[in-house]
Amino acid sequence: MRHVRPVLLVLLGLSFPGLWASSAGREVGGALVDRFLARADESLTQYRALRRLTARNERFRKEGQLEAVTSLDPQGGFHYEILNGSGSGLVRKRVLEPILRGEARALAEGAATRAALTPANYEFVQVEPSVGPLAQLTIRPKRKDTLLVDGSVFVTPDEADLIRIEGKLAKNPSFWTTRVQVSREYSRIAGVRVPVRVESRAWVRIVGVSTFVMTYEYTEINGRKVAASGAAQ
Repeated sequence: MRHVRPVLLVLLGLSFPGLWASSAGREVGGALVDRFLARADESLTQYRALRRLTARNERFRKEGQLEAVTSLDPQGGFHYEILNGSGSGLVRKRVLEPILRGEARALAEGAATRAALTPANYEFVQVEPSVGPLAQLTIRPKRKDTLLVDGSVFVTPDEADLIRIEGKLAKNPSFWTTRVQVSREYSRIAGVRVPVRVESRAWVRIVGVSTFVMTYEYTEINGRKVAASGAAQ
């Protein structure tokens, strides 16, 4: 399991708040790309959420789960409190708990800028025709970085509102990892676009395939209380 830990830590790049595009310096044309990059959404600057984290190694049939209350505010930064855990103690201690510790450290160090969906990090290309009910933008990382994704962004065709990111990491986190596929889902809650689910599937030498899932259940967003239905109170 020591080779799985670096793989899951790179998912922090998809866990940061404020991964929104900016219209400054865009290089690729297209009406949908323009709408996406020009959006002026309210940033996620403060929240409180229950997270459920699960990691599993298929070859060794080891699985662990954690539930934790996580919070972020501009003054105090990121904090978490583990409520309970189950399954493999090894997975919890060496994989899941380091995810939360690493997120706190990375946010304190300002690493979110490296992962943001901005023209500084990506080229954006509109895909025609759209896939299903969503429109698709291809994102091409401008550098090899474990916090960037080589893949696609799926948005609503009318307002170019972010729904999902999926693809492979632009750079593998270590020699032991041959490929990492990631998927990130978003929802609009209390008027703010927030992450609700992260998944990964990593191919690791010797260890085999490892999977990771993290979900969010928000109770407060930017100072507004949120009901279980996702409606602001």
